[in-house]
Amino acid sequence: MASEITSAHTIEGRTLDRAAVEALVKVGTPHKLIDCTLEEADLSSLALDGWVFEGCNVKQAILTGAKLSETLWSNCKGGLADFTGADLSESRITGCDFNNANLRGATLTVAQIKRSKLTGANLSEAKTLNLTFEETRLADARLPGLSFRKARLNGLDFQLSDLRKSDFRDAIFQDCSLRDANLDECRFEGADLRGADLGGIRLLNAKQFKGATISRDQAGQLLAELGLKVR
Repeated sequence: MASEITSAHTIEGRTLDRAAVEALVKVGTPHKLIDCTLEEADLSSLALDGWVFEGCNVKQAILTGAKLSETLWSNCKGGLADFTGADLSESRITGCDFNNANLRGATLTVAQIKRSKLTGANLSEAKTLNLTFEETRLADARLPGLSFRKARLNGLDFQLSDLRKSDFRDAIFQDCSLRDANLDECRFEGADLRGADLGGIRLLNAKQFKGATISRDQAGQLLAELGLKVR
């Protein structure tokens, strides 16, 4: 199979294993894969910088330690894919489903993730300087220690996610959810939380929101946790 595709720049509708991808790497040119299947393929440690993945199936693929800087991912399926320690710096991920993907220790500096699903994804220990999210589902994801300082957060669902020690100082929330998220030791000074669902947050923990802006309705919601009525 590899001998049939090594001279091509755009590969479409093929099933690729490690040997086939290695053959493409030897060509020395970034490739564009369209509607290709790499499910469960072991692509660990391969240098795929600048490649384009469009409509590809990378479910349960092993990409640990892979070099994926400046890659473009659009409309891909990558549930349970393993990106542990991979370099995804300056990558762009749009319209992808990476539910339960493992991005532990991955480099995501200056990366952009838009209109995607990362439910249950693990970004623990990831390098995330200037990482941006937009209209992305991050419910039940592990995101401890991430910095969203001064970010404009639009359409992000952090419901039930682990956000311990994350930095939201001066961030602006619009159409977001923090419902039942773990916000222990997070910082919110100067944040505008009026566009966030704060359901499940108890007044007992409200001190960590000191210096943040919330709406009257949100204040009433917090007081209701104590059984008080706001008139």
